[in-house]
Amino acid sequence: NTSHPLYRTVNMALVSEFLGQLSLNVGSCESKYPTVVPAVDFDPDKDAARIETAIKTKGVDEATIINVLTKRTYSQRREIAFAYERRAKKDLVTALKGALSGSLETVILGLMKSTTQYDASEIKGSIKGLGTDEEVLIEIVCSRSSSELAEIKTVYLPMFKKDLEKDVAGDTSGDFAKLLLALVQAKRAEPCSVVDYEKIDEDARALYDAGVKRKGTDVATWISIMSERSVPHLQKVFDRYKSYSPYDMQESIRKEVKGDLEKSFLTLVECFENKPLYFASRLAEAMKGKSAKEKVVTRIMVSRCEVDLMKIRTEFKSQTGKSLFQTISEHTKGDYQKAMLSLCGGDD
Repeated sequence: NTSHPLYRTVNMALVSEFLGQLSLNVGSCESKYPTVVPAVDFDPDKDAARIETAIKTKGVDEATIINVLTKRTYSQRREIAFAYERRAKKDLVTALKGALSGSLETVILGLMKSTTQYDASEIKGSIKGLGTDEEVLIEIVCSRSSSELAEIKTVYLPMFKKDLEKDVAGDTSGDFAKLLLALVQAKRAEPCSVVDYEKIDEDARALYDAGVKRKGTDVATWISIMSERSVPHLQKVFDRYKSYSPYDMQESIRKEVKGDLEKSFLTLVECFENKPLYFASRLAEAMKGKSAKEKVVTRIMVSRCEVDLMKIRTEFKSQTGKSLFQTISEHTKGDYQKAMLSLCGGDD
């Protein structure tokens, strides 16, 4: 009987388990600098029991939930979820939803998704409902590598029964839409061990001819070069670009285009040049005021803790003179602060 609720849960669990597996195996060629690493002497049954007790405690024992889940990798959290379901005959995510609330709930539910699934759901969230949150869309689509975007596409369809390209196209317009779609197609060349100086010069010249040199901007040329060339190649192109243009690439973007298109090109170039620095600057910006812009902080901490948060921490310290840990301590409070500091993984 396929309509039996347990059958449906198991079926969904299997689908998301498969997707989780998928995103664990792909894209592993890129070096990782995580702050969240596999827990030693890991015992999923013991962890599941601790979480079950924490959820059942009168008033909920948030500290235990934070300590366990922020100190395990996604693949370990998945094992805990299976152990929990065997023990409690309930779905862990549903139980956590019921037990937690506010920004802590957002963080913990985010951690129950793989990095890829999390990115996919953040994109979906940015285009769902009335109006688009372009800032989120730009941050994710323009900062993720081609292999990360390819993985996001793969999980997006089964998660939302919609095609990522179609969703993005339906929600954006003009050159902004063209740029995002070109990136989502994930057609970027792989880095090549041979440096092609002729091609570097040709691309640098083309970027100059398409922008600063002429009246108006030939955006299509910018889009194709920036969405199809490998990152090491583009780094050399931007360097070479300075011998043609009186302005560097970032200054040229500011002069040539405006609005979401400008933000997107700038994000791309910042990430080609130094991706951890881009995220460090976003975090610094989000914690300038008295209280943090929690959505931005949560998104970066959750999505990068198993990718490059270690490097982001280093850049943050050299950029602001203060550690990320210290800054989070000063701009957040309560359980949310505990969770963020735990993901941060230490002071610098």
